Parts: sequence; structure tokens; C-alpha cells
Amino acid sequence: MTSSVKAKLSVSIVLYHNDLSILKTIECVLKCNLVWTLYLIDNSASDDLRRIVGDSRIKYIFNKNNIGYGSAHNIGIKRSSEAGCAYHLIMNPDITFAPGTLEGIYSFMEQNRDVGSLMPKVVYPDGELQRLCKLLPSPIDLFGRRFLPNNASLKKRNSKYELHAFSYNDILNTPCLSGCFMFTRVDALKKSGVFDERYFMYLEDYDLNRRIHRHAKTIFYPYAQIVHGHAKESYKNGALLRIHMMSAIKYFNKWGWFFDKERERLNREVLNVIKHHH
Repeated sequence: MTSSVKAKLSVSIVLYHNDLSILKTIECVLKCNLVWTLYLIDNSASDDLRRIVGDSRIKYIFNKNNIGYGSAHNIGIKRSSEAGCAYHLIMNPDITFAPGTLEGIYSFMEQNRDVGSLMPKVVYPDGELQRLCKLLPSPIDLFGRRFLPNNASLKKRNSKYELHAFSYNDILNTPCLSGCFMFTRVDALKKSGVFDERYFMYLEDYDLNRRIHRHAKTIFYPYAQIVHGHAKESYKNGALLRIHMMSAIKYFNKWGWFFDKERERLNREVLNVIKHHH
């Protein structure tokens, strides 16, 4: 079997002291015959999770310490690229989906060569929609919603930032998507570059999608659905909040704080598309 035939899709999941619910996620991935390799990249302090490897398609990589979310996924992306995979799925460890989900996304990507990255419809375990399509954030969007959640004018701004006018029933090409599930075209990553390793955690997904969006579509795809046990940890945990803030500062230092012409243009385009859809 030539590598071009077998290496259709690889997947990376970053581990950090996970409980055994990760097994459900692994099972979902390995049910898909398109998956050539599942990289389990472990940022935990010990390699206890090595024992969950029970399939020849799993490659377990132990980093000995927490090198960060994007840096760990980059190991998987690099290996996918070297193996000649056409697609690489970047995925959180708390995601499950029905059989056939990855196959459906794969065939869409095969038919739409201009798409560089795709995020499906994401729901909570109770079925409620997670609104993960957003505008590219400004400092007010990120800091305001965190520290002044009850300010009336910021609430209005936040519903625009979170695209509350969007129904989640249409395909939307938007530069700002969550990294909890990024189905990427490896050739697009070769053009955009991989995760920026200056971000330890948070906003590395917005940064990468934005770079992919410069030369390919980054789309929300409503015809596939996944379940994400998302817990907004940084809202509860002081250490994670600090990391989130540091990432936000790095993001705005890189892309512009109050003057970011590309952000203004792209956000305008997305809002126009939504207005004409509804």
C-alpha cells in the first residue's frame, strides 16, 4: 500500500492528566477507517496514560513536561506532514461523535479544495449549541466580556462578537473558529505555518485560523456535529485566567490592538454575509 493511499487522515490529541473518559474519544476516532495514525501527545508530568494505548494506529508521545497546547499539537502536525497525510485533525480530549462523522467531513473536504480548515457544529452533552463562530476579537471584546459582563453596551457588542444573528444552519467562511476540533488540510498548513508556540494555551487557534484564512477558506460546517464537554476552565481558575490574559496580550501585540485593518475588513465581510443570509 503506498503512503498516499493509506495516509488520508491523522489526528492529534494533547493529553494532560486526563481521566479515563478519554477512552470514549479515542474509540470515536479509531472507528473511522480513514484514520491512519492517532497521535496522543502527553504533556503530563508522568507517562501513566501510556497504558491506554491499545491499538497499533496510536502513537504515544510523552513530552515529560507541559510544553503548551499548540506546541504539542505541532508535533502531531509535523509527523502528519512527513507521513504524507492529506488531512490532519486537531482535537480536544473531551470530544465524541457518531460513526460516519469524520467520513462525512472528509468527503466534503475532498470536494471543496479551497477549504483549508473546518469546524463542525459543536454541542454540549445536553444538546445545547456552542456558539463557537466569532468575529476576530478586539481588546474590548476579550477583556470587556471577561471583566464587565453586565455592562449593557458591552452586552450588545458581545452578541455581535459572538455572531448571535447567525443561525448555525448555513456554511460560514469566517476567520475566527474554535480549535476544539480543527479538520485541516495539510497543504494549507504548509502555507500558513503551524501553531505559533509563543502562546502557551488559548488564542493559538484564532491565530492559526486567521493565517489559514489568508489563502484558504476556514469554514463552519453545520452538516456534521460533535459533542464537546467544554467547561470554560479559565472562568473558574485563577492560574488559567492569567494564562488566558497573557495569550490575549501576545495576540494583540502580534495583530494590532486598536488598529488592525485586516480584522476590520474580515469582520465586515462576515457580518455582511450573515445579514444577507437572514
